[in-house]
Amino acid sequence: TTLPGGPKGLDPTRRTTENIYIKTGPHTHHTETSCAAQEKKVLQYEPGQQLHGFTVQQVSPVPDLSLTAVKLTHDRTGAQYLHVARDDPNNLFSVQFRTTPMDSTGVPHILEHTVLCGSEKYPCRDPFFKMLNRSLSTFMNAFTASDYTMYPFSTQNAKDFQNLLSVYLDAVFFPCLRELDFWQEGWRLEHENPSDLNSPLVFKGIVFNEMKGAFAQSESVYAQHLQNKLFPDHTYSVVSGGEPLAIPDLSWEQLKQFHATHYHPSNAKFFTYGDMPLEPHLQQINEEALCRFDQIEPHTVVPPQPHWNQPREHHVTCGPDPLAPDPSKQNSLCVSYLLGDITDSFESFTLSLLSSLMVNGPNSPLYKALIEPKIGTDFCSVVGYDGSTREASFSVGLQGVAEKDMETVKQIIFQTIDEIIAAGFEEERIEALLHKIEVQMKHQSTNFGLSLASYIAPCWNHDGDPIQLLKISDSVAQFKKCLKDNPRYLQEKVQQYFKDNTHRLMLSMSPDEAYFEKRAKTEQEKLQQKIQSLSGSDRKEIYDKGLQLLSIQSTSQDASCLPALKVSDIAPTLVPTPVEMGNVPVQYCPQPTNGMVYFRAMCSLNTLPDELKVYVPLFCNVITKLGCGTLDYRQQAQQMELKTGGMVASPQVITDSADLDIYEQGILLTSSCLERNMSDMFHLWSKIFNSPHFEDVERLRVLVMMAAQELSNGISNSGHRYAMTRAGRTLTPAGDLHEMFGGLDQVRFMKRLAEMSDLSAVLRKLPRIKKHVLNKDNMRCAINATSEKMSEASHEVEKFVDRIPTIKKDRRPSRATIMEEAGFKPCQMKTYFELPFPVSYAGECVRTVPFTHQDYGSLCILGRMMTAKFLHGEIREKGGAYGGGATMGYGGLFSFYSYRDPNSTQTLSAFRAGVEWAKAGKFCQQDVDEAKLSVFSAVDAPVAPSDKGMDQFLSGVSDELKQKHREQLFAVTKQDLIDAAGRYLGIGQSTGGVAILGPENEIIKKDPSWVIR
Repeated sequence: TTLPGGPKGLDPTRRTTENIYIKTGPHTHHTETSCAAQEKKVLQYEPGQQLHGFTVQQVSPVPDLSLTAVKLTHDRTGAQYLHVARDDPNNLFSVQFRTTPMDSTGVPHILEHTVLCGSEKYPCRDPFFKMLNRSLSTFMNAFTASDYTMYPFSTQNAKDFQNLLSVYLDAVFFPCLRELDFWQEGWRLEHENPSDLNSPLVFKGIVFNEMKGAFAQSESVYAQHLQNKLFPDHTYSVVSGGEPLAIPDLSWEQLKQFHATHYHPSNAKFFTYGDMPLEPHLQQINEEALCRFDQIEPHTVVPPQPHWNQPREHHVTCGPDPLAPDPSKQNSLCVSYLLGDITDSFESFTLSLLSSLMVNGPNSPLYKALIEPKIGTDFCSVVGYDGSTREASFSVGLQGVAEKDMETVKQIIFQTIDEIIAAGFEEERIEALLHKIEVQMKHQSTNFGLSLASYIAPCWNHDGDPIQLLKISDSVAQFKKCLKDNPRYLQEKVQQYFKDNTHRLMLSMSPDEAYFEKRAKTEQEKLQQKIQSLSGSDRKEIYDKGLQLLSIQSTSQDASCLPALKVSDIAPTLVPTPVEMGNVPVQYCPQPTNGMVYFRAMCSLNTLPDELKVYVPLFCNVITKLGCGTLDYRQQAQQMELKTGGMVASPQVITDSADLDIYEQGILLTSSCLERNMSDMFHLWSKIFNSPHFEDVERLRVLVMMAAQELSNGISNSGHRYAMTRAGRTLTPAGDLHEMFGGLDQVRFMKRLAEMSDLSAVLRKLPRIKKHVLNKDNMRCAINATSEKMSEASHEVEKFVDRIPTIKKDRRPSRATIMEEAGFKPCQMKTYFELPFPVSYAGECVRTVPFTHQDYGSLCILGRMMTAKFLHGEIREKGGAYGGGATMGYGGLFSFYSYRDPNSTQTLSAFRAGVEWAKAGKFCQQDVDEAKLSVFSAVDAPVAPSDKGMDQFLSGVSDELKQKHREQLFAVTKQDLIDAAGRYLGIGQSTGGVAILGPENEIIKKDPSWVIR
């Protein structure tokens, strides 16, 4: 949505992704009673009809997306309501409020955290995190965008839906907003060690640390400044998530005042989706919340930004990037334009299409003009159309630019815009884009309800029509008509919005070696200023409250007021996924794919010489982007867009389900297409297999620079993943490959490649890899399509495999899985990566057991239970980290992690304390049952038709093995958990690894057991 890196959420491990267009959810075939009946029922509603305190305004079928939309208004409060009835069992609820802060204290974000800390009906602490373990939800979170705050959840269980709805309604409308919750979630002054009066006073708080982490990312800093400076006159000029140095200016009183004015039904939009009936939702929302309010005028309207009569320029600084490919080229420069009001849905649709034509892919004019000359490493972090603010914007520019080239970048952008106005766009590119929309409308995702809620949120937030947004085909038809009536339609838009638009911002950013020092110094000054104004009694109160907060955090909470499902609510058996095997090794999985065909091929890496392995991720990245057969890379990109939903290769390392020292290594090829384009898709794969191009070293350099930049930018978002990958590196044979393919080793390797002046030696390695990997001897395929199309699909796959030439059998034969030498010895390692972040990311891994082992289920439940009942309290509530916990991985590693964490060594002690807590059995049967619900909500998460049968295909995990695992989970007892903690996680029993990414650390520097990188 808006804030850099998406909206600020409550739980960092549960992020949502969306697209400008929509991907549809699964159509499942139920009995007539549930869903088709629901759609028929809503079609019978009439405008003006009254339902449980609401009045129906509009009923609108949207056949393209197989849904019917109903718009209602609440009679007493004016609250708006949209219900989307659709044949999808993954039902979603969301309520959003327009939240328009006028300062950067982060009030809407801190409020979003605090309302979920207890409410009138559910006064226990932290109902949100407790409900994660009392429900079978498929999604639960909350988001703060620049101008709205949204609270969504989804579940497939009707009782669960009622439970969660009750908790969410009470949280947003009747929260406790206790002062200590504000202290914990927002910010507080507290002694470094709360029980030691002589330890120094410091700033603490979850949102405070979360935003310190966000502001360590130069991409986030840039995106934030861009929005603040392009819209300087109202709410978009402030940081809704909170600027870390402004957060300590927020008072508890201001927080409560913001809730009173913004969290009112008259300022709310309710959204429900799925196959459950509408009326019970309306009745519950009216009775439990809305009937207690009257209509008010919320005064939260965002006025249009007054247009500038001349362009403006700004410069900002950021921290240096230690992993940047070229330290002398770390500048960014971008030009941003203010566009039209997003409530005009057709104009928005046209502008988002226009933006794709201008910047997406190697055929777009701005890609050719900016990326290919290699002046920078990649487009800026903000690129293209952004429709998340009341008026949209378009931005384009480069990152990784040398100081001397900044002026050139600006000239190229203006010149390219002139060229577009003169030449327009090729028809085939417009056709490819409309094909992409068709694919996205047909492709079915499992979280379609959530995608819809996020897609309509910005426009509906400013009282645009959400139903109009869903009628994508109408917009496509209107777009085609405009083009037909006026061939210069798009060029005139470019003239209007880009050439003649004086509301244009040029924002440059350069690294400042002292950036983090300066921020730390300003924080210290702010801290001293707060401390100097304290009286003796203030200091005493801080100490007492710190102890009070610590004691509340340390007492176990009675959560019996919260509703909960029982273990008996979980289905005892899984629904099987039938698959058939063909004569080439192909797995066929017939599914209701809505006119799409999904293809995968797993190509083994077993014969690949070791020295080439580190190049495998690069090979995957470029193999579909260098050209093939008669097509150069631009023509190849065009054909892929015209005929497929994308063609991707990715490295795979899959541990055996029964033995941790056996694993499979391969490259997974993935693509999809509309049924009518099946043979074209396989032809493109044939060309890649038989005649890929490996001669254009300049094209390779562009791809290497972009890949290195992207990896380097991603570290602070996925620091905990990098830490866990490194920690597991020496524990299993697969762990080492994971680090090589996807760990910090790979980030550093790509940085080295990006620094090389001549890449021709790298280019020569690619055909060697291709020879080992892209051949039919060690490949297996999978197809998901409708049963009607299966025979055609199998014919196409067999033709494709026949077209691959056989390679002479002079090499050692490859086995399906690779056995490591029986002598693999796991060893302990502790690694500390010094990076200029103000927060840390910790990971600790322990080697345990494979998937089919009888203790695997116990370890899964142990991870969930330790997270919810112990580590969450220690690492997040007391420690102030944004996230932390434990998890059991399929590869046999039990992992602990923390995310955006102000501590590092203290967190490692919390990991150990968690193990001792479990070994001592300091938990009850209710805790075990809740952990089971939490594990099952993941095990039974919906699977899209395109992904059905994939566990069987990739890991060989059959429905029988899954059912066995299921029974194992049901059977786990409290004693099993105590035993598993002692047997695998106790000191002495375990072989483990530790890794931390974080700022310089004096304690660790003095400890010889750590390797510092």
